[in-house]
Amino acid sequence: MTWDDARARQALRALFDAAVAAADPRKVLAAHLPAKPRGRCIVVGGGKSAAVMAAALEDAWPDVALEGTVVTRYGHAVPTRRIEVIEASHPVPDANSQRGALRLLERVRGLGPDDLVLALMSGGASALLAAPAQGLTLADKQAVNRALLACGANIAEMNCVRKHLSAIKGGRLAAAAAPAHVVTLAISDVPGDDPAVIGSGPTVPDPTTFAEARALLARYGIEPSPAVAARLAREDDETPKPGSLPHADFRLIAAPMMALRQAAQTARGLGLTPAILGDALEGEARDMGTVMAGIARSVRAHGEPLAAPAVLLSGGETTVTMGHGPAGHGGRNTEFLLGLAVALDGAPGIWAAAGDTDGVDGMDDVAGALLCPDTLARVRATGLDPRRMLAGHDSHSLFDAAGDLIRTGPTLTNVNDFRAILIA
Repeated sequence: MTWDDARARQALRALFDAAVAAADPRKVLAAHLPAKPRGRCIVVGGGKSAAVMAAALEDAWPDVALEGTVVTRYGHAVPTRRIEVIEASHPVPDANSQRGALRLLERVRGLGPDDLVLALMSGGASALLAAPAQGLTLADKQAVNRALLACGANIAEMNCVRKHLSAIKGGRLAAAAAPAHVVTLAISDVPGDDPAVIGSGPTVPDPTTFAEARALLARYGIEPSPAVAARLAREDDETPKPGSLPHADFRLIAAPMMALRQAAQTARGLGLTPAILGDALEGEARDMGTVMAGIARSVRAHGEPLAAPAVLLSGGETTVTMGHGPAGHGGRNTEFLLGLAVALDGAPGIWAAAGDTDGVDGMDDVAGALLCPDTLARVRATGLDPRRMLAGHDSHSLFDAAGDLIRTGPTLTNVNDFRAILIA
């Protein structure tokens, strides 16, 4: 059977949906739960999946007297029976982010050794749990967050800074819960699945330092406010370091590689040979598009590194470094696709999809987009200039004009970016 536009579009959407389904907390959480406690069971959490994880926990442990609070993004709440859900802002924190973080700290204080704290963490927790460290205000944290988002820093670098401006991140939540047993159930949205980076690791020891945080701001030319500079100049209030939280355990329940493997299995069922290029790819989004275009052309022309029909699968988190001029609407996945499109320049027999598995690419209600061989021709026919739109970070607008945006709404999970390039 030949591959045409309709068949390729359907296949790519099926791969994206399979990747998202593989990380559904309602399917994976119960298998990772610890033994039920003799004492109280306090549930705390943060992230785009926090509410659905809480609901899955309630279903798995109907006979346990659960109590607690989780913080999720606006629009990501689901009904829960016993666990409080607070909605807050992402990617820049708001007053509810601060209220929610302080509520979590309040929940875990005064516990005993027979008590259990279940920490439900997923991508987005860094912004959603914003408890400013002593001497800082929420406005201080908001300003640093905006600067980090715009400068091209990767997620580990951003979270290094965030942890040193926080009263809850970098293991401080677990420290506050001692001597209770703390078990973290996490969905990874970070390259490498580093527990200390997921959600800025509120329950995980932090190997980074104030000195590293200062160096990162200097590297990216970010001028901190006097209060932030004073905070980062301290050396007497470091985050808990490795080995200092013996009462805390960490369990990864879903990760990018799980999603990629499920997509690969789905691809085989569709008659495609899959190649997983990696689950932790990082770098400038448009540049990755250029590199991937070269690999796709090689498959099409030479059957290397694999023969068509094939699909190249990858995950991770690219970055978009903003210039000083006005920017359009875009996200890292659609910017990747636009970089890929410009490099392919209408090459036949190559289609692609890219999207964030949480359903939000950037700050708009767009998960990602589809790219077809005729996409650029169609948008040029409307008078748009793809290269100019790439330079202006206006990729959402371009794919909207092409009618090729993917909108899913909140998926209630988050294993980071998903990219698939189909070569016929």
